Amino acid sequence: MSALLVVLGILLLLFLRVPVAFAILGPCLTYMLTTGQSTGLSLRTAAQEINSFPLLAVPLFILLGVVANHTGIADRIFAFAQVLFGRVRASLGYVNIGVSVGFSWISGTALADVAGMGKMLVPAMTERGYPRRFALGLTAASSLISPVMPPSIPAIVYASVAAVSTAALFAAAVVPAFLIAAGLAVYVFLWSRRQPQLAGRPAEPGEFLRAGVRVIGPLGAPVILLGGILSGLFTPTEAAAVGVAYIVFLGLCYRRLTLRSLWTITVETATTAASIAIILAASGLLGWVLARERVPQDIASFLLGFTDSPVVFLLLVNVALILIGTILEPIAALVITVPVLLPIAVQFGVDPVHFGVIAIVNLMIGLLTPPIGGVLFVLGSATRTPMHEVFRGTAPFLVPLLVILALLTVAPELVLFLPQQLNL
Repeated sequence: MSALLVVLGILLLLFLRVPVAFAILGPCLTYMLTTGQSTGLSLRTAAQEINSFPLLAVPLFILLGVVANHTGIADRIFAFAQVLFGRVRASLGYVNIGVSVGFSWISGTALADVAGMGKMLVPAMTERGYPRRFALGLTAASSLISPVMPPSIPAIVYASVAAVSTAALFAAAVVPAFLIAAGLAVYVFLWSRRQPQLAGRPAEPGEFLRAGVRVIGPLGAPVILLGGILSGLFTPTEAAAVGVAYIVFLGLCYRRLTLRSLWTITVETATTAASIAIILAASGLLGWVLARERVPQDIASFLLGFTDSPVVFLLLVNVALILIGTILEPIAALVITVPVLLPIAVQFGVDPVHFGVIAIVNLMIGLLTPPIGGVLFVLGSATRTPMHEVFRGTAPFLVPLLVILALLTVAPELVLFLPQQLNL
């Protein structure tokens, strides 16, 4: 009953639009006081949650994405993708997906991706005759590749909360990220068959070479980041630091970094990283409360009595996490649900790395669904589009995303193949 009151208190505060961290802290601190626990224990429990070496990578990867946004790297990737897919019908649809794949190796969040890509891709597509709803929906859907493809900030948070290898989770997310890109590309292909007016144009002589030269620098970032991590040359945290140094070097070479932009970059990075840290600290206290009340064990007993099938369990988890993702932002949802659901998943024989990828993909889909839908609100703001138009444009793209999620759920080898080959 005490745990139920805590959860209801959190939901009530979230409904009243209280910031997530304080919505969690309020009921948890009330529980601690009413059960005779000390304030010192509360502080230590919260602090221990963020006293983690792997979590040092979070602000560094945030900084990496912010610097990349401010140095025009996305523009260079866009120009190269436009030349690469120029001959194909509905080429800007594939360019949209390709730019998101390229930028995902630098950025680790969907919001950073959609904020930068939305301002560039949606106007470019509408000027070339694409329906505005299609351009909005594809831009929103393709932005989900960033938080799945390593370096992924949600993956780092999950690895810290679940005590699994960040490198293994990064490797496991590569195939799912490319499957999402492939699923969206198939959707664009089927849609474009009814759009003969969107014919492509061949590249001009020398255009491919010029665009290729301009993109060599940005494409070095994933080689350094993923190559270093997966080869064991350095840890994800060290990779984040090396990646930041590399992107800053590129920004200086491109003459896009100034003292004013560095201040803006610093403030944006610090604000985002601090909000994540506070949520993680609050979630540590919530995890302690739920563990003390034996909530994971009670839920596990109920589910084990309901079904003994891992697939049925994962399908139930999919439904629950998508619903949770519609009202909570992904980091908060991860740190609240993983301590409860992961022990149950292990009892069902589900690999923690497989479960982590499924949880992340579920919550990313939640970013595209109202009423919260963080990606939708950022895209609407960046493109100055009414929210109902963004909702309508995005809805059809949920179909390929849900198909990919179902495929990852029933075929764990798609997720675990690469970590097993790399012995991670």
